Amino acid sequence: MLHSPRLDRQAAALSPARNAPLTLRIPEPAARPGEPANFSKLRLSAPGAVRRPSLDAEPRSIHDLAYELIRVLDDNGNAVGPWAPELSSAMLISNLRTMMLTRVFDERMYRAQRQGKCSFYVRSTGEEAVAAAQAAALDDADMMFGSYRSQGLLIARGYPVIKMMGQVYSNVLDPLLGRQMPVMYSSREHNYFTISGNLGTQFIQAVGWAMGSALSGDTRIAASWIGDGTTAEGDFHYALTFASVYRAPVILNVVNNQWAISSFQGIAGGDEAPFAARAIGYGLPALRVDGNDFLAVYAATKWAAERARSNHGATLIELFTYRADAHSTSDDPSRYRPADEGTKWPLGDPIARLKQHLIVRGEWSEQKHAALQEEVTQEIRALQKEAESKGVHGNNQTASPKTMFEGVFKEPDPRLLKQRQEAGF
Repeated sequence: MLHSPRLDRQAAALSPARNAPLTLRIPEPAARPGEPANFSKLRLSAPGAVRRPSLDAEPRSIHDLAYELIRVLDDNGNAVGPWAPELSSAMLISNLRTMMLTRVFDERMYRAQRQGKCSFYVRSTGEEAVAAAQAAALDDADMMFGSYRSQGLLIARGYPVIKMMGQVYSNVLDPLLGRQMPVMYSSREHNYFTISGNLGTQFIQAVGWAMGSALSGDTRIAASWIGDGTTAEGDFHYALTFASVYRAPVILNVVNNQWAISSFQGIAGGDEAPFAARAIGYGLPALRVDGNDFLAVYAATKWAAERARSNHGATLIELFTYRADAHSTSDDPSRYRPADEGTKWPLGDPIARLKQHLIVRGEWSEQKHAALQEEVTQEIRALQKEAESKGVHGNNQTASPKTMFEGVFKEPDPRLLKQRQEAGF
């Protein structure tokens, strides 16, 4: 075969330089401390622009909904588009109160931690619409598998706030008797599964519970919540596999609040594609929703819940929101993001947006809002005073040590009985 210099030159042009060093791309947020907030690359659909599919839509026919952003409230507070739900003003005001109560509770507990009255706390500031709207869209009998930023779910279901305070302060009001961290709640009566500190476990647990519900002929569905960073955990993928294969009646929620404790959502792959798009590879329907829009969150969750109850299987929802405060009391966000980023978030504050919508409907006013703010503030202050009367961290009335032997086994175990006897109980 004849040698061709021209072909050699073409091959060299098409192949990479063999001596060039390989490189990695390290994801970086759009802005760092000292720089202006930059949200220019966000994928935002116009309010009311995203279509609403039928409940039995084939997942492959709605791939676009993983990339669009379902929004109902426009900039003036009007509800627009096919996702706009028909909700009474009384229902909206009740949920506005839930959101405001959650925020005040968070603020008081954060302040208590800074005063040394409790060891640890996690606020949900800026994410209140996720909890309130999703709890409202689910039936009270449905099982919820929350995370350490899901206190609003419990508050929405009427869980006594003073019990939450007792757990935060680790005093005798703690229904879990000091066996959990301050913010990792549990309530069988409110169908709220025990929170785990291991990230992602609740996703596969929710799928398993939902499968069990279906196998037993029950009518209850499950829902679970994780953060954007947890999508990089194995449990996320295990959950999607089982949910897809068995069409489990479950709603899997990814709360994309843009930041983990010190790394932004791009580290978990959020810059490559929306987290909702990960459902596509598993054959699951996916919705990407404005997490600061109460009406949009409610409508999307109601759609997913009705789909699950109709035996069409699971749905993955990405709730696009922003963590307005620190990850926890152990975190200092000023070290890794611009100080004004929270106030510049283009999708606004969930409480302010629902307030404006009610004002536009003629059912609310600034005066009524101020009165409600004062009401929930006084309610939380009174509960806090009562809770602190039972003691605070380091100076509290704790449960009796003998309770460590109770609730361990359903039937008394000889070894446990012997240990209790040796301990003098």
